Order: sequence, then structure tokens, then C-alpha cells
Amino acid sequence: MSDAGVLYGIGVGPGDPELLTLKAVRLVQAADVVAFPAAEDRRSIARGIVAAYLHEGQVEVPLRFPLAESSNPAQRFYDAAAEELAVHLEAGRNVAVLCEGDPLLYGTFMYFYTRLAPRFRCEIVPGISSITAGAAALGVPISYRNDVFAVIPATMPIEALRTRLRDADAAVILKVGRRFGAIRDVLRELGLVERARYIERATTSDERTLPLHEVDASTVPYFSMIVVPSAWTPE
Repeated sequence: MSDAGVLYGIGVGPGDPELLTLKAVRLVQAADVVAFPAAEDRRSIARGIVAAYLHEGQVEVPLRFPLAESSNPAQRFYDAAAEELAVHLEAGRNVAVLCEGDPLLYGTFMYFYTRLAPRFRCEIVPGISSITAGAAALGVPISYRNDVFAVIPATMPIEALRTRLRDADAAVILKVGRRFGAIRDVLRELGLVERARYIERATTSDERTLPLHEVDASTVPYFSMIVVPSAWTPE
């Protein structure tokens, strides 16, 4: 559809508005429609990051769907939300979909991209991920030279997580939440607990970093990660 709007996937970074790219700011300001993930019981983090750049002339579309560990129950919500965005695109409106971190790295935008890219022009603006932001906040180089670096979702089965950690030279475990206790046990078993570092809500005003042995497993939020940096020492 030559007269259709453009779908933009905008990576808004890990939380600090100063980590937005210039391109992200420009496209957010220019968009006719700004859509963002929003849980039913709390404000949208993604919208909060770009709030200073929104204006009254824009249509805002909260995309409300359950953030469950299993992806299957959420698929019908992605279907419905994609069709809601399609209405705006078919009307010739440019739509910016905000995505925390990077749109193509565990990003919610991917689910809209796969549904809408066959029908509409799409452009993707990369964003700073929590992986690199967390490492920067901790001040730990993650990997060197020929290191194998693993990005591990905390929700994967614990045996698979153990195998990934054992085979990697460095790793980041994302969105730890209530899996913290089990993951810490695995790190102890593999002799990695002293090397590992914990951070939650990286780059935000609520950022907190701790050695693993000081973390209270009952208080670990969803937006948390464990960094296991490389053991290699530069010469």
C-alpha cells in the first residue's frame, strides 16, 4: 500500500532517557501514533522514557497484554494489538512502537514486526540493551578476544541454564525475578558465584547493584540480571 503509513520499531533503551538515540527522538516526535506496551496495573516504562518528547497532536495507543512466562497465552493479544495498529497504518498514519532496550533482542516489537512487516513498510531503530547498560553500570568488561558469550533467559529450564553457563566463557542472565535462588545455587555449583554480579533496574533512579551473597531472593524484581564476566585477564 503506497499510501499506507510506516511502522517504526523504536528501541528506547534500558530506562535512562539520556540513553535515547537522536534518531529515536526524531522519529518519536514526528510519529502520528505512538504505541507502547503497558501492563494493566502500572504505567508504561517505555512511554515514561520518551515522555518529554510526546506532544498533544499525537495519538497514544497503550498495548495492554499479559506479561506471562509462557508466550502462548499472549499470542491472541499480539494478534489483536497488531490489527489495532494496522488500522492506523492503513489510514496513512506513521506509527512508532516503543520497545524497551532493543526491538530485536527479546523485544516486544518483534511480535508486531512479524505480523505487520508483510503488509506495511517497517523501519527499526536499535536501542541500548540492558545487557550492555548493566555491564557499564557494574563496571565489568563482559568478554575478551575469543570468549564465547551467552545471553540466557532466567525462565529457561534449570538444567539447560546450567549447561549454557558451563559451556560459556562469559554470560548474562536476564529477567531473573523469582528464579534468583535456583540460579544462585547453580552458580555456586559451577564455581561462578564469586565472579557473578547482580544488578536490578539498570540506569534508572532505582538501580541497585549487589554481590550475589547479599541479595534477598524474595525481593528480586523482574527487571534484574546477573552478569558473569570473563575470567580472562588482559596482559
